[in-house]
Amino acid sequence: MTDALKRLSEAGVAIWLDDLSRKRITSGNLAELIDQQHVVGVTTNPTIFQKAISQGDGYDQQLSDLAARKVTVEEAIRMITTADVRDAADILRPVFDATDGQDGRVSIEVDPRLAHNEKATVAEAKQLAWLVDRPNTLIKIPATMAGIPAISEVIGRGISVNVTLIFSLERYRAVMDAYLSGLEKAKERGLDLSKIHSVASFFVSRVDSEVDKRLNDIGTDEAKALRGKAALANARLAYQAYEEVFSSDRWNALEKAGANRQRPLWASTGVKDPAYPDTLYVTELVAPNTVNTMPEATLEATDDHGEITGDTVSGTYEQARADLDALEKLGISYDDVVQVLEEEGVEKFEASWNDLLKSTQAELERLAPSEG
Repeated sequence: MTDALKRLSEAGVAIWLDDLSRKRITSGNLAELIDQQHVVGVTTNPTIFQKAISQGDGYDQQLSDLAARKVTVEEAIRMITTADVRDAADILRPVFDATDGQDGRVSIEVDPRLAHNEKATVAEAKQLAWLVDRPNTLIKIPATMAGIPAISEVIGRGISVNVTLIFSLERYRAVMDAYLSGLEKAKERGLDLSKIHSVASFFVSRVDSEVDKRLNDIGTDEAKALRGKAALANARLAYQAYEEVFSSDRWNALEKAGANRQRPLWASTGVKDPAYPDTLYVTELVAPNTVNTMPEATLEATDDHGEITGDTVSGTYEQARADLDALEKLGISYDDVVQVLEEEGVEKFEASWNDLLKSTQAELERLAPSEG
């Protein structure tokens, strides 16, 4: 247990691990991270599961059983991923109980191919909540235009949600609005609002990757000076929006009825550019009531040499706005950047899902019993 992770936790940042595999569960590694490195939650996505299933033999027994039953590859994936999420949720249950349901959470994603289909997303979210059957699950729904009303409907049914793939401030405000609308629906239905939780996953590093690419193309000293500033500026202004919405009269009425805040979650916090400190998107986004979901390498880097100096978000909004304005002046359109990132984000998750289908199909065929 290191001072850096302890200080981060004490500053109001919930440390979640952006990874899951059966080996991590069965080896005791996940329990160890919870015990020793302040990890209080887990996020998953299709890329994480594809990597887990295609490496090692941890899934062979279950895959062999599924192959013998001749299940479809889609059903096999759901059986495998929900089993991992269920087991991880059980390991995190003491954290869930100790934090009144705020942490100790495990996220599982709806099929990303449904990202533009509201009704199918709602149906899949209900199915996943039923399949995992653990109170400390979060169903991940992407913040696409079709995802926004789906989020509201799912929250309104009392299912806790991790809203993913948020890149723009405008879309983030729509996400918070969808959460409040969902809570209002749940209240009308007589549901216990205190049992409904949500996080809003605001993506960080990909913003710098896209903006820095455009700054490099411009190539001037003025452009180079703005490298590595867009992602932090965007995230900090998201936190300002969060503070506004969750101090509004509309929110106060829901809070009185027992509702929980939807915490901002910093996602995609692994640094992509080696020129930047490997803890950049952790140490510079410290603020109360936030979650930072980290790949293990980022968690280890923070543990080893992260400098946590308290809140690094409050009071930065003016500079953050100035940084984004400076990009616009250079001809880099914020609206275009976030649109490209959302489209790419959905495409990447769809591609990972298709890879997951292919690798799982290959494993099912490899382990299928011979006829006779």
